[in-house]
Amino acid sequence: MTKQRVLSGIQTTGNLHLGNYLGAIRNWVEAQRHYENYFFLADLHAITVPHDPSTLAADTYRMAAVYLACGLDLNHTTIFVQSHVPAHTELAWLLSCVTPLNWLEDMIQFKEKAIKQGQDVGTGLLTYPVLMASDILLYEPDKVPVGEDQKQHLEITRDIVDRFNHKFATSKAPVLKRPEPLIRAEGARVMSLTDGTKKMSKSDPSELSRINLLDPPDVIQTKIKRCKTDPIRGLTFGDAERPECNNLLTLYMLLSGKRKDEVTAECQDMGWGQFKPLLAETTIAALNPIQEKYDAIMKDPGYLETVLRSGRDQARAIANQTLNKAKTAMGYTIPS
Repeated sequence: MTKQRVLSGIQTTGNLHLGNYLGAIRNWVEAQRHYENYFFLADLHAITVPHDPSTLAADTYRMAAVYLACGLDLNHTTIFVQSHVPAHTELAWLLSCVTPLNWLEDMIQFKEKAIKQGQDVGTGLLTYPVLMASDILLYEPDKVPVGEDQKQHLEITRDIVDRFNHKFATSKAPVLKRPEPLIRAEGARVMSLTDGTKKMSKSDPSELSRINLLDPPDVIQTKIKRCKTDPIRGLTFGDAERPECNNLLTLYMLLSGKRKDEVTAECQDMGWGQFKPLLAETTIAALNPIQEKYDAIMKDPGYLETVLRSGRDQARAIANQTLNKAKTAMGYTIPS
């Protein structure tokens, strides 16, 4: 049987952290043999907020190396850079011309980030969901791995598909394919180390809020030692009054590979002074193989260039087919 196609990507600003790994990349790795995978480096999305142009290219290559170091297998997965496939921006323009403005203004992430940026907010932040829709639709995936906080973006993608097909296709012969979400229950939303009610984020100004995948052991120990906790002895999952406790136990469960009931039994009588060193040790051990493989990949830039060049060519072949279908439906001529 033909494998279902899966597509996803991560913005190429800052360092990838445990939230990116446990909420996305590790899930990709574990399921990759069951799907035809396209995972991209979202450097076009990276400039929707103020960015440092002197580090954008380096950040992109480092992220590609992290993808590989985490275990993505090129026998099952195509890895490519978003900006290396021009069809992303071309389809985004076509879709933006059929997407109602009020749909974009209602997006929660736009409202939140626009408040933070104030007068510096750019149009790209508003139209970000249209580019994301283009990213997805070009590859006609069956499933799109998303966190709970990204479901709204996939919903608007599905709405854009319906609107486009209604205007330019028929129900029996749709032009764009409607994607389905692929959501994993555990670890889909990893929270900040400084505030258990907020998602772990690369954009958080405090480095103490996250553990980056490439943090050395002493840094990991410091961050966990200083992370926010509460004065209650005994650690339990699911207490709404103890969000940090739930988050740290979840991290330990996911990084140790233990079941929830095992972690509950192990930690129910612990104090933070006993648990934090355990979590630090477990985190360091889990990240060490990734860091070692990353270092080896970065020592061979030619290999990384070859991977991304091959990924670009494979991605372009599929993306251009979808783009041409959309352009034909809208009445454009396609050069031979």
